Amino acid sequence: MGGTGSTRRGFIGGAAAVAAGVGPAALGSRAVAAPRRGPGRAAAGRSVAVLGGGVAGLTAAHELAERGFQVTVYEKKAPGGKARSMDVPGSAKGGRKPLPGEHGFRFFPGFYQNLPDTMRRIPFPGNANGCHDNLVASSEVLLARTGHEDIRLPFGIIGTPPPLLTPDALRRALTGFLDAFGNIPPQEVLYFVGRLLVWFTSCERRRVGAWEKVPWWEFIRAARMSPNYQRLLAIGITRNIVATKAEVASTKTVATCIEAFIFNALGRGADGQPDRVLDAPTNEAWIDPWVTHLRSLGVTFRVGWSVRDLRIGGGRITGAVVQDPSGARQSVTADHFVSAMPVEHARTTWNAAVRAADPKLARCDKLQTDWMTGIQFYLTEPTPVVHGHVNHIDSAWSITSVGQAQYWSGRDFGADYGDGAAVDCLSVDVSEWDKPGILYGKTGKQCTREEVAREVWAQMKAGLNDTGRTVLRDATLHSWFLDPAVEIGGPRPTNDEQLLIHPTGTWYNRPDARTAIPNLFLCGDYVATDIDLATMEGANAAARAAVNALLDETGSKAERCSITPLYRAPELELLKAQDDVRYRLGLRNALDLG
Repeated sequence: MGGTGSTRRGFIGGAAAVAAGVGPAALGSRAVAAPRRGPGRAAAGRSVAVLGGGVAGLTAAHELAERGFQVTVYEKKAPGGKARSMDVPGSAKGGRKPLPGEHGFRFFPGFYQNLPDTMRRIPFPGNANGCHDNLVASSEVLLARTGHEDIRLPFGIIGTPPPLLTPDALRRALTGFLDAFGNIPPQEVLYFVGRLLVWFTSCERRRVGAWEKVPWWEFIRAARMSPNYQRLLAIGITRNIVATKAEVASTKTVATCIEAFIFNALGRGADGQPDRVLDAPTNEAWIDPWVTHLRSLGVTFRVGWSVRDLRIGGGRITGAVVQDPSGARQSVTADHFVSAMPVEHARTTWNAAVRAADPKLARCDKLQTDWMTGIQFYLTEPTPVVHGHVNHIDSAWSITSVGQAQYWSGRDFGADYGDGAAVDCLSVDVSEWDKPGILYGKTGKQCTREEVAREVWAQMKAGLNDTGRTVLRDATLHSWFLDPAVEIGGPRPTNDEQLLIHPTGTWYNRPDARTAIPNLFLCGDYVATDIDLATMEGANAAARAAVNALLDETGSKAERCSITPLYRAPELELLKAQDDVRYRLGLRNALDLG
């Protein structure tokens, strides 16, 4: 694994690389029991090995520890997984903290319910509602265009939403919102709204049986529409939010996300405002307090330990083969195992014997991942482009960004981080790594780390600086930091932290939290949950489902984890029930006019 940052001088002349690797595994292995607590240790049958320490693993550990289980978390890199923030190597000067880097910016929509519940239960000094009180709302979103006028939209709960969400009320609300885009033909706006109403009134059978098989591009008839319709309503939504291509993305996944956002904006089923971020770097505001709390509950962490294999005997998992920080392989034992790794890593630990014990695991081989990777630019002047996220709609690499220092009210960026010269962090997500850029004509995977930084910076300037104003200036660029999970510049580019994507048919291959192996449970954003999108909320909900399955398996009398589904408008339930009849009869949805 390698990480790269750069000073402004280095940005022009070259990049400095920092690399850290895991040594080769030792040939031998030895069995080691999971560590046990002292006199108050858990009773027999209550030890759990949580394999992976991202949001899913930490959630599972949290729920299990609260119910008296003895939990050990094995994590390859650092607690928090893709959600963590990380120090930029060598950036701290004068007693300050290192500059904060991250895999990608954190975003907490108001329709999340399960993750916020967990955050409320993580103590934080001075906060009545724990880490949840560290969430702050954005008020707008900017659609930055190249060669077109930018679109600035309010992004919050509507002050007076319609009291009754009939299809007509929804049509008016949606049309009014989309009219703000200004440059989509009115008849196309009306058609798009009509397609959303088809989704809103479709029964669950149709959503799973039909719309899961239809690409979003086809569902909204993008091929027949104007370039702005295609760019804003088809490509922009899917590539920048769901990190998959509109031409192949499942309508079920995309529309589920849009529906949740719309209900959130209408004040229905919301935990808070539609767009929320943290008021400090992620580890400070959330992950570090979480780990501290889990340790107080008796959870043991083994950081730097990679899971390599699972051993099975008598129909049960008897141990997990792990590689410790020294490179030696060991077999750790526990009564139960919760696999909380991302799918691309979890499935490598399911050997032939494990797969034979649960043949459904083989379906996970069909799940696909893609690169959605972050880069941070540190600036010598405050640059709050907008009080919210920026969607660089026309960028070749499907870029989204957010200026972070404006939200960190309890921090003085220059005084607290780096060398004192950087005063802001522009955090950027890059979703497209397989298309040529505008500087070098190369894909992101073909570029060096230095070239990626130059390319992303140039693409952002192309969108933000093309209307006679200068938002981003080279003179203010202090340094940059590209996610160290990315290895590029060589013949075989790799990314150790990818994102599950959702082409049509993905839902059918997503597993349940409970496996056919009685002491093996799955959690992660790839496990089937109501949200149907690779998110922190999905990971959290999957972990709750895994813990509930474990409680059921052990016959525990402990209270089950609550799992809150996405909001469903009761006014639409009758229409969905009618659609269920139509679907069984082979008829279209009543609002589907083709």
